[in-house]
Amino acid sequence: MSELTPDLLRELVAEARLAPSVHNIQPTRWRLLGDGRLALVDDISVRAPVADPAGHDVLVSHGAALEGMSLALNRRGLAITAMTTIEQPLSPQFAALCSFAIRQGVAPDPLTEHVAHRTSWRGRFAASPDDTAPLVQLAVARDDLICISHRRTIADIAGWADQAEFSFVQGDDYRAELLEWMRLSPSHPHYLLDGLNRDALAMSTIEATAARFVLGSLFRPLDRLGLAAALLADRAKTASASAIVLFCRPVGEDPLTTGRHFYRSWLEVDRAGLVACPISALADHPDFNERLRKLGKVGADLRLVNVFRVGRSAKPLKSRHYRMPVDRLIV
Repeated sequence: MSELTPDLLRELVAEARLAPSVHNIQPTRWRLLGDGRLALVDDISVRAPVADPAGHDVLVSHGAALEGMSLALNRRGLAITAMTTIEQPLSPQFAALCSFAIRQGVAPDPLTEHVAHRTSWRGRFAASPDDTAPLVQLAVARDDLICISHRRTIADIAGWADQAEFSFVQGDDYRAELLEWMRLSPSHPHYLLDGLNRDALAMSTIEATAARFVLGSLFRPLDRLGLAAALLADRAKTASASAIVLFCRPVGEDPLTTGRHFYRSWLEVDRAGLVACPISALADHPDFNERLRKLGKVGADLRLVNVFRVGRSAKPLKSRHYRMPVDRLIV
């Protein structure tokens, strides 16, 4: 077993925190236990209860963070071993979800090179004459990804995505929670730390200001006029994608395992030279989830966990991650 020093732990957490989480809420904390094992800790005060009432997305987010830690260890010739997944309360705020030891000697993982570069691209995609090769690479790399690249079908799905998202946005509690996690001005105290800020959302100053009112005080009047859906539509961005990618995992799979594979799938997109943005509303909406299952011929033993729009960025990509300080993630 390899011993973790405080300095090494900080380095590892700095890399593990680059993993994606629902709304970028970052619920994962880390604790070094007395026996030298490292615990993945759930900060139960960090939640999105309206968008994620069952807490499944939080657990998937923890799984992504766990894979982030695994990749950070791999880059140093280390690996997770002897993992246990028994939930253990540590305090009123924290609960350990799993703990593990660390061993030396592991083959290099090619995805470690893509951790710092991976980001969510929420803008339009660039027109590309032929993305067949990278999409084939993606399909070969992951048997849990289904790529849909037919142009007319992508256009149809783009419309479904807007309908699915708007069905959730019509809920007052949903909009309030979403706005709570959006940082639409650089003056927001958490702009660089967590949530969905203006830069990450690929919004201009004018678009961000409009979003605050459309999702806030003006939503109901605009909805009565039939304007809210059009103002919030993302159809053009989705329709510009090279492919819609379905992420499917076995029914009944532990969410931590699902999260690990979710992160690795996203890193494979980057490895293929593409960028991606999740369209979670399509997977969360029962009717559209079922439509996509039929379209992708997803077997009954698999669950459609999430959906990506994938393509090439329309402008040079600046990979920047907005994350909590390391010291606040070690508890």
